Amino acid sequence: MDHDAVIQTPVGRLGIRCDGGKLLSAIDYLSDTTPLCAPRHDLSAEVARQLRCYFDDPAFRFDLPLAEQGTPFQRRVWSALLEIPCGETRSYGEIAHALASGARAVGGACARNPVIIVVPCHRVVPAGGGLGGYGGSTRGADVGIKAWLLRHEARDA
Repeated sequence: MDHDAVIQTPVGRLGIRCDGGKLLSAIDYLSDTTPLCAPRHDLSAEVARQLRCYFDDPAFRFDLPLAEQGTPFQRRVWSALLEIPCGETRSYGEIAHALASGARAVGGACARNPVIIVVPCHRVVPAGGGLGGYGGSTRGADVGIKAWLLRHEARDA
């Protein structure tokens, strides 16, 4: 998987992928052994800059051109995630209710979010408490990243 940039952040290395240098298509968590890679074009440099802004100020609002991907339902879920303010969370059930769907389907769409952090799937939690999953996992480092992101945003709420 070729990345257009690999940057170091407080949550580890992130790989940035763009379609033709025009649309952001993915942000991936990478191993700390993945070599850093300077941005290859203007868009990947702008994505890297905006991610740094977010880590400096969690209330920073991303403004990036996103590639259209996923199923129509996934796009509806991802659009709903963009409406969750920094420092707040919504339950899978709340989003499901708003979309006339099921909580598990919302969780599946969150797990397949290709543009982590920018599309804030980390702001979705179980109604009964806890963190739920992140990046398709319900334990381990991925959930630890979700916890870090929520604490990061709560400091500014």
